Amino acid sequence: MYKYLLPVLLLSFGSCKPKAENKEPINNRTPNIVLIMTDDQGYQDVGTFGSPDIETPNLDQMAKEGVKLTSYYSAQPICSASRAGILTGCYPNRLGIHNALMPHSKIGLNPDETTIADMLKANGYKTGIFGKWHLGDNPKFMPNNQGFDEYFGILFSNDMWPFHPQQGTVFNFDPLEVYQNEKVVDTLTDQSQLTTRITEHSVNFINENKDGPFFLYVAHPMPHVPLFVSDKFKGKSKRGLYGDVIMEIDWSVGQILETLKKNGLDDNTIVIFTSDNGPWLAYGNHAGSALPFREGKGTSWEGGQREAFIARWPNKLVSGRTIDVPVNGIDILPTIAEITHAKLPEKTIDGKSAWRVLTGESDESPQDAYFFYYRVNELHAVRNGKWKLYFPHTYRTMDGQTPGKDGLPGEYRMVDVKSIELYDLSKDIGETQNVASQHPDVVTTIKGLADKMRSRLGDSLTGVEGSENREPGRVD
Repeated sequence: MYKYLLPVLLLSFGSCKPKAENKEPINNRTPNIVLIMTDDQGYQDVGTFGSPDIETPNLDQMAKEGVKLTSYYSAQPICSASRAGILTGCYPNRLGIHNALMPHSKIGLNPDETTIADMLKANGYKTGIFGKWHLGDNPKFMPNNQGFDEYFGILFSNDMWPFHPQQGTVFNFDPLEVYQNEKVVDTLTDQSQLTTRITEHSVNFINENKDGPFFLYVAHPMPHVPLFVSDKFKGKSKRGLYGDVIMEIDWSVGQILETLKKNGLDDNTIVIFTSDNGPWLAYGNHAGSALPFREGKGTSWEGGQREAFIARWPNKLVSGRTIDVPVNGIDILPTIAEITHAKLPEKTIDGKSAWRVLTGESDESPQDAYFFYYRVNELHAVRNGKWKLYFPHTYRTMDGQTPGKDGLPGEYRMVDVKSIELYDLSKDIGETQNVASQHPDVVTTIKGLADKMRSRLGDSLTGVEGSENREPGRVD
């Protein structure tokens, strides 16, 4: 996870915060937005997405009452980068955010970038984040400086604490502090109440802002290892501790949906559930499942970035629809902008609204292609329609390795993709049959799309520097 973390000593100038409120009047029918995101959850770790041994009744019901996307992708297969993509509508490499930021990082999400919270706050919304931030722990990068009125949670991953199994040999982490806005209110030695506390803050936020409109971002730190669960779900799952954790997250979703109903907000709130990236397979029985896809977190294969996605908005989204149209995390911001009549960021973003896909008005992706970057600006793959093309690169795998157990990781081995590989995802979702030699025209088309993106955002594998990359915030 940490091998490729490199400090980027760059500073961004200028501002892209919304300059004026939208002309649309704010009234009681302005929709509330709830975005719930888990950490390192596998595609299959929800009942409605095929889990054989984890019960998720609230998420399953949410899917029955809303829509589920089966080809939704995170912006990158790793923590910080993925979150930057969702909150800004940009490919994270455009912003200079790569991998997972470490504590005391010299960089963070530049406050001059426009987040969903910035965008909605300019339209009269109350904004709150409860859970994991992971976009910079310096005060200048914290949530209250990125559009959020309220914050409760941790600033980075829950394994970045003194009780890491590799503490003292690989890492030397400081105490894991819990923040209320910009003040430390607790230091964690036990995380068993973390999901419950985040849920309580989320419920209180809804109750306090029921006269709306509001944007609630619930960023659960789990099921990222180390796994912890409260007594009310301990031992409840057939899947062991990992399943217990997912069941408690499902309970949390139920609490939020129930609170919306109690306050009469159900019909005027869109609720979105997804994960930041795929499962951390090195942790074995403490990792999720990306089946039926290949690989997991830290790779650009389907298992690393293809995530469960559910959206629910009664009377606006048709109940029980399954959508296989490709959509990406970068499309969430412009989708929210469309349904709230909010002003888009002034600086260039990469996402496009997927609202017509969610409503069923369109069965075409909002983008011609999606580009899969990882590490420090390496372009690994492109999805275009049913096709996914991989460029030569190195990735990690647990294939053939001994998996970890009970909180200790196994050891990855590194593997090279040595030549162009092409997969037809409509027939081969497990990416087992390379058909590049059979479809040279498709390869040529996608390589052309990649060359255009390289000229804009660069590609360190080919030595191309992008013309549109922006600089992250930096601690002087």
